[in-house]
Amino acid sequence: MLRRRPHLLWLLVPFVLFLVAPPWVNRVHPLVGGLPFLAFWLLGSVVATPFAVWAAYRGDRRALAGRGKR
Repeated sequence: MLRRRPHLLWLLVPFVLFLVAPPWVNRVHPLVGGLPFLAFWLLGSVVATPFAVWAAYRGDRRALAGRGKR
């Protein structure tokens, strides 16, 4: 399935940002914008997730339109 629809790999971005990366970014210092780095990372992940889902949706819509289905 991924060979025909590689744009669905964008859906792995939230998984990596929220579940895989926090053990490596769980630091109090450095402070970024007055927030511990982990809090900044999670805030950035929340902002980045809709863009990753949008990219997967956009790619899927183009793939379906290219096959003549909508």
